[in-house]
Amino acid sequence: MRWLLLTAALPMAALPAMVGAGTRGGDVVVLRNARGMTVRLLPQGAAVAAIEVPDRDGRMADVVLGYPSPADYRVKMRKNFFGATVGRYAGRIAGARFMIDGRPVLLQANDGANALHGGGTAGFESADWRVSRGRRDRVTFSLVSADGDQGFPGRLSITVSYRVTPDNALRIDYTARTTRPTALNITNHSYFNLAGEGSGSVERQWLQLAPARSVQTDANGVPTGGLAEVADTPLDFRCPHRLGERIDSPALSSSGRGYNHAWLFTKRSGHLATVARLIDPASGRTLSVETTEPSIQVYTGGYIDGRDAGPSGHVYQPRDGVALEVQHLADSPHHQSFPSTILRPGQLYRQTTIWRFGTTDRRDSLSVNSGCPGSARRVD
Repeated sequence: MRWLLLTAALPMAALPAMVGAGTRGGDVVVLRNARGMTVRLLPQGAAVAAIEVPDRDGRMADVVLGYPSPADYRVKMRKNFFGATVGRYAGRIAGARFMIDGRPVLLQANDGANALHGGGTAGFESADWRVSRGRRDRVTFSLVSADGDQGFPGRLSITVSYRVTPDNALRIDYTARTTRPTALNITNHSYFNLAGEGSGSVERQWLQLAPARSVQTDANGVPTGGLAEVADTPLDFRCPHRLGERIDSPALSSSGRGYNHAWLFTKRSGHLATVARLIDPASGRTLSVETTEPSIQVYTGGYIDGRDAGPSGHVYQPRDGVALEVQHLADSPHHQSFPSTILRPGQLYRQTTIWRFGTTDRRDSLSVNSGCPGSARRVD
């Protein structure tokens, strides 16, 4: 395994040419800022393999779930999609088919009768992306998805750019163009554990979401088109709540697998804004999520099967991480009331997401008084 270091404190330099091949999937690209934040990325799936950030006392830990080596991702990526760039379509599409301009698009069902994350057996997460335009604090991955890939029309040219900032944030910028009208929904599928990837359950960590309505789904997790107010439900995170506080509520209707739910924000789509905040009072680490995307899928790993160890050697169990997948809504091609995911020739798809890491001195459980219940207190 080769380690390729891109450091914000070093003079600007291009990546070595050998990295650009991106054909073996065995390279690890490393970004690091002057404060010691370290991000490890893989050409396979343009994936985030590790993010190391300090706690309140300066101790570093990797705060995303992952596998010990690139070879493990090659074999296991589709089990949990750890850190992967997901596409062509994140989430489920009902019946593995939809219409564009009156023409049927037939996908490969892989989740019962539905298509999950684009359908079939391989999507963006399985591809070896080309690595290019490396600089001291950033790198860009690019991929060409052939016309008909996973059943989707159009030759799609995609880039994913990662940049570590001086203030311990990771900025992710996506672009895409198509040769034919198509549907596109891209997200990153990292699972966060701010106590460290080998520390066990995230149930004692706190989550807060920006004002939003919850997305109603059928028994298979496919949106019905309905949206619901979150007040007085286990989906109300307008004030911070421990993830484990209501995770086993019968009202979640998730068969005991915890959170795997979507919210549609009230913010304007395309506007970069803070939509989520995750807090670990024990370590003091915090994560703020900023995005241009209109929705989020919060998934506490209910389908992790307890068979795979991470880099620390800890065997991951359900609820050992939480994915905060900012994206458009699942099954949007079937629901005109949802923000559109249709991309047409001549249009440029753009998306920005920023994971901003910090610390807090608070060691107690977070208070939710001061008039917060029933109100939409700001996440940031």
